[in-house]
Amino acid sequence: MRKTIFVLLDACQYEAGTRNMGYLEHLIDYEKGAKYKIRGELPSLSRPMYATLLTGLPVCMHGIAANETVRVLECDSIFSLCKSQGGFTAAAAYSWVSELYNDAPFRMDRDRIRIHAGGMIDAGIYYWEDDYPDSHLFADGEYLRKQYDPDFILYHPMGIDYQGHLRGAGSREYEEAIGKANVILSLLMEGWMKEGYQIVITADHGMNTLGIHGGTDAEQRDTPLYIFSSQVKAGRFEENSISQLNVAPLLCRLMDIPASREMMGLEEIALA
Repeated sequence: MRKTIFVLLDACQYEAGTRNMGYLEHLIDYEKGAKYKIRGELPSLSRPMYATLLTGLPVCMHGIAANETVRVLECDSIFSLCKSQGGFTAAAAYSWVSELYNDAPFRMDRDRIRIHAGGMIDAGIYYWEDDYPDSHLFADGEYLRKQYDPDFILYHPMGIDYQGHLRGAGSREYEEAIGKANVILSLLMEGWMKEGYQIVITADHGMNTLGIHGGTDAEQRDTPLYIFSSQVKAGRFEENSISQLNVAPLLCRLMDIPASREMMGLEEIALA
């Protein structure tokens, strides 16, 4: 199984990400990876897209229709598929991820740190305040990665989404939050790549200038997709938007594990 890191930059809009992810854009310029433009599924809300990204299913199939739909998913996900092949899973993520893949509802006393406590994620550190610093989130993920050597690990910071809701897309604060995430990634990714990780970086949804997402326009739906793997052809593939449903089967392909029968997509990504 090829070890894979999945970075989910909550609410990183495609245009703003392209403007402010200078390190990632540099790597694409030098063909160290591939970049795509994703047209996100609907509704462009967080919890439904946390489910879609990691199951490869649209909302009408996995059933998480709103942020208020609080339950554990009943379908296969990247976490369950990895475990079924003998892999170890980890996540440093928002509490809603634990509710989808471990237990619901989230309890601070029980679920802040979950190690071999059941569910689909073997080792996890979870937060529930939207202003939890991205630097702390990545530090949580690095602890899990180094301590447990997972085959699949999710890093899920919330700083971009937090500033987007406060100030709106296009604000100085929103764009600075993207730039800060870019700096953190620039400090980590060289080491990840040297250690042979497959790396996928994307977002669940975008954000509009009113600080809102959930709707249908490009500001709320379009997100970047960066892929760093020898399994995928390097270069820019941004002329046309691709479906968000490509992400889960892509992760399966990178890890060399079978996708679920229900997963859709992957036809739109150029494999090496």
